[in-house]
Amino acid sequence: MGTVTIGVSIAVPEPHGSLLQERRAGFGDPAAHGIPTHVTLLPPTEVDASALPAVEAHLLSVAAAGRPFPMRLSGTGTFRPLSPVVFVQVVSGASACSWLQERVRDASGPMARELQFPYHPHVTVAHGISEEAMDRAYEELSEYEAEWSCTGFALYEQGSDGVWRRLRDFAFGGPVVPPQASAPSARGTLPAR
Repeated sequence: MGTVTIGVSIAVPEPHGSLLQERRAGFGDPAAHGIPTHVTLLPPTEVDASALPAVEAHLLSVAAAGRPFPMRLSGTGTFRPLSPVVFVQVVSGASACSWLQERVRDASGPMARELQFPYHPHVTVAHGISEEAMDRAYEELSEYEAEWSCTGFALYEQGSDGVWRRLRDFAFGGPVVPPQASAPSARGTLPAR
């Protein structure tokens, strides 16, 4: 069956997602239209295609333990010079994102892996482009603000064309229980906000 490259993320909803994607393209980032605007929970990870059912079952379990939380983006940040990235900051919801990504990568699950860098939730708006364009992204989005209620996350697969496509959404509280009524699992709860 071979391998597939997957990722798990929280989609930035409309109209914010399209606006930030267009801005990213406008800064000259060639990957802009192949990567939906998101907050990463699991970076690109190669798995056996035969493991996808186990991946989905694990993500259902993670989602069932979650509950909606407020997300707010505000201003910009950068990982330069360590990594050529400019991003919009997650200023509310970061601790919940950290909680989720730890469970997605749980050592007992099918997506256990170490990260190259410490986890820092963010929304990339420029990556690997000229320093001048990255400076422009940093300045032009420095007062950007967006907020919404995060009600779940999604599993994505990267195609051979480099484009990331959503495979499945995972709503907090499981597929039947409304997110507002979800109960924490024995594996932990989202941190208090």
